[in-house]
Formats: sequence, C-alpha cells, structure tokens
Amino acid sequence: MNKNRLLHTGLALAGSALFAVSSFAQVGRVFPSEKRMVNDPVTGTPLTFLTSSPVGDSKIYQTHPDWTSDAQWLIFRSNRAAGQAFAVNEQTGMIVQVTDKGYMGMLCVARKSMKLYLMRDETAPRDVGRDPYIDAAAAAMAAEKQGAAPAAAAPPPARRPGGFRRPRGPFQVVEVDLAALFADAKAGTVKGNDAYEKVCGVTPDGMHATGNMGLDADEGFVYFGITGSELASQLAPGQKMEAAMGPRSMGAGPSGLASMNLKTGEVKIITVVGFQIGHVQTNPWMPGEIVFCWETGGKAPQRTWTVRADGTGLRPLFPEAPFDWITHEAVITKDEVAIAMLYLRPPLGTPGRTGANSNAWGTETGMDGHPTGVGIVNLRTREMRIIGQVPVGDPGRSIWHVNGSADGRWAAADDFRYRLWVIDRHTGQMMLLASMGEKTKAADHIHPTFSADGTKIEIQSAMLSADNRSLNIVVVPLPKSWLARNYGEHADQ
Repeated sequence: MNKNRLLHTGLALAGSALFAVSSFAQVGRVFPSEKRMVNDPVTGTPLTFLTSSPVGDSKIYQTHPDWTSDAQWLIFRSNRAAGQAFAVNEQTGMIVQVTDKGYMGMLCVARKSMKLYLMRDETAPRDVGRDPYIDAAAAAMAAEKQGAAPAAAAPPPARRPGGFRRPRGPFQVVEVDLAALFADAKAGTVKGNDAYEKVCGVTPDGMHATGNMGLDADEGFVYFGITGSELASQLAPGQKMEAAMGPRSMGAGPSGLASMNLKTGEVKIITVVGFQIGHVQTNPWMPGEIVFCWETGGKAPQRTWTVRADGTGLRPLFPEAPFDWITHEAVITKDEVAIAMLYLRPPLGTPGRTGANSNAWGTETGMDGHPTGVGIVNLRTREMRIIGQVPVGDPGRSIWHVNGSADGRWAAADDFRYRLWVIDRHTGQMMLLASMGEKTKAADHIHPTFSADGTKIEIQSAMLSADNRSLNIVVVPLPKSWLARNYGEHADQ
C-alpha cells in the first residue's frame, strides 16, 4: 500500500500505530473509530465512548465549548501526538489530527463558524510525535479485536496532554479552518501542514501570554491572560499587589488581560490586577463580556471576576465570605455563571467529628455549616441561588466542577467520587446520571460540558482504562423522560 494513502485512510489501528514522524503532514491524519457504547454500571445510562484506547485523551475545560458549530465534531487533546489537538466525529467515530505545530493553553472552538483558535509560542519546540506508549496501546487493541488476550496496560503519561513548558514568546494567535480540514481528511486529499492555518496576529515583544484565552461572542477578538513584573505600574484603580498563598505558593500578582483583533492583529491591554489570573472565558451571547478567576491552586480570597473588553466594569462576580471556597466557574447562559461552592469537611460540632479543623486555607473554609453546592450567579441582577447539593451523607461529599445548558433548564456537576449529577433547574430535582466507575485515581476530573442544544453532556473518564488513570472522551445523554418534561406556563419561551 502506498504510504501516503495509508496516512490518510488509517484502515487499521495497527497500521495507525506504525505511522512515523516524517516529512508527510500530520495535520489531517485519520485514526479509525474507537466508538463504544457502554451502560453505566450503577445508573444504566447509555454512555458513548468516542475514544476508548488508553493513549491519554483529555477534553477541553468546562469553561469553553467542545462541540464544533455544526454539532458534529468534538475537539480534544491527546497523546496520540504529544501536545496536539484532535477532533472526533460523534456519529462516525472518525478521529482527525487538527494540529501538528503544538499549542499552549486553551483551545477555543467557535460557536458560529467552523473555526478553532489557539495560541502558540513561536519559540516552543515542535513535538509532532507520540508518547512512547501509544504503539503498545494500539497493538493491545488490535490483539483484543483478534481474540487474543489483551496486553498489560502501558504506564500513564507523566503529564497531562498538551506538552506543558514555560512559554517564552512571542505568541501567535492561530485560526484553524476546520471545515476545509475535515472535508479533505474524509476525501483523503489533505494538503500541506499550513494549508488550514492562518496566523491572526503576534503579541508585541515583551508581552508574556499565559495561554488562558477566550473567543469573543462576535468571533472578532480573543482575550487572553498576560503576566510580568512590568505590569505593576499599570494596576487598575483600587487594586493592591497580592502575595503568593497556600501550599502551592500561587496567586501573586501582577497579571492582566489583553485583547487581539483577529482581523488586524492589533493587541491592547484590557486591565491589570494585583493577583494571578487563571481561567479566562467569555460570554458566548454577549460580545465584550469576560469572566476570569484569581488562581491560587486552591481557595482564593475572591475567586471570580468579570470585566468588559474595554476595561470598564471590573468587579467581583460573586463577593465571597472568608469561609466560602468558590471554584470552577462557567458561563452557562446569556445572563448566568455557575459556580462550585465546595464542602470539604463537617463543622466541629458534628457527631463523630474530632480534632482541629484547620488547613492552609482557614479554619472554617469549606465546612457545610456554611452554604455549599451548585450556585448560579446572575450577571445582571447579581443574585446568587444555590440550586443543588450532593445529598447528605453521600460519599461524593461535594460537587466540584459545574456547567449548565444554554436554555436554562439543566445544570450539571461532578463530585469527589468522579460521578456525574444533573439538576432540573425548574423543579430542583438532582439525580445521579452516571457513576463512571468512580475512578478517583484518574489523570483528571470529569469536567462536564453541555452540548449547545442542552440534550447531552461531554465528560472525560478512566472507566474503561485498565490502569484507572488514562482518560477517554465520553458523551452522556440526558434521560429522555427529563427532556420530555413540560413545565406548562413556566416553560421557556
């Protein structure tokens, strides 16, 4: 078989495992379907594993969309090629490599166009190979399909997908034409490495970008985190310089946000603050609205923040009390942000509770003597409501990461047992949707994200992995009985 044909067709997984790094383009490389349907062992919910080989896949964080605008593909990270992005077709299971020059930070999937936006460090090494264990994993799957005993699982990677390294810059913002790439991948006519990418702009010399990036609702701008001691002179009014805190010695400032015009490449500083900015996300329905966080590696004095793209309106999103442990915020509707209010341990007066109740984050932090659960904050009225909590005495103990449907009907959360819960926001009913085998030694949490139509949730899970660590991409449907609910006069218009 012609080698070029083999690269584009990927007729067998064993064949895919033999692909070598060469002069042939890796963008558009096709892997065969790994799609598997499995019922959850506790709830019976049908789970669609869009990837099932133990090669180390990872979904996009729950602050950002995962599905492409045509609702057919999900973008994900994978060690199939270290530090690269991939896409999987939800219906066919076809897997396509989307990048071959790497990226840093967040992958931003457009909601209106078939585009992907990413940031790239111009000085970073280009690792287009696979992690060492991918060949063994592929061979094991091929042997299993032929009826042979599966080989022992390969060891998990020492790091998460993405090839983390300290970026140096300058930093490019790159647009990937997914529609053209997918069409050529299906036809076996993939062009050169650069045929599907366009550099929208490059950051100015000396501007240090973090890779935390969001795509504006109008898809004309990206907003991203920046850092550097030189920012101290540009602190926003009322902002003081914060010191590092907690066991990880994180959270110190200064840092800031910048914007890039995707048509002209113009870069502007939006705001500078005295703390370390973490996740940067946008409101997909409101141009120019940004939500970001103070990242400490744990509890921040004030976790959630919002600002306009012109630098106005900087304020805390949800003003926190000293005992609140707020984390994993996600914009879910035009006017709302979901937040996780963690419960780490019971109050001192609880029967069976003994000893001191202190740690690096404070003596009362995360106790259920204070409000905990899934919170919804209204960006306009600033009202906050708690809409669900893990049941009293449940071993999951606390919700952890949160998300919600754009129509306002549903919310989702994972817990400390790496299980998936769903909440009917009209009735307040909270239900365990999938236990996912409670793989608490997985390489990462499950990070639920709703589809645009609000009928299903994407997660990542180690449920199928022999090592209980290696993650796969999974789609979980909402129950048909829930989707069919009619709320009468309270139904969404």
